[in-house]
Amino acid sequence: MQNISLHANPFALMMDPEAVLAAMERSERLNHLESRVCRPLDKLETPTQEASPFSHMRDDEVEEALTS
Repeated sequence: MQNISLHANPFALMMDPEAVLAAMERSERLNHLESRVCRPLDKLETPTQEASPFSHMRDDEVEEALTS
């Protein structure tokens, strides 16, 4: 009976995280999902000095350099 009330009220699941983890471990649908690790931040290149002559300046310094 308690499982029915947990499924009917998803906010009740926050009160019993162990039940959520147990249900996830028993889930056939979750067990058959393909998984992969994506690390998009690992592919970022470090900025070079050639990228912009203003990259080392604050915004107000850039504005001042451009207006003068």
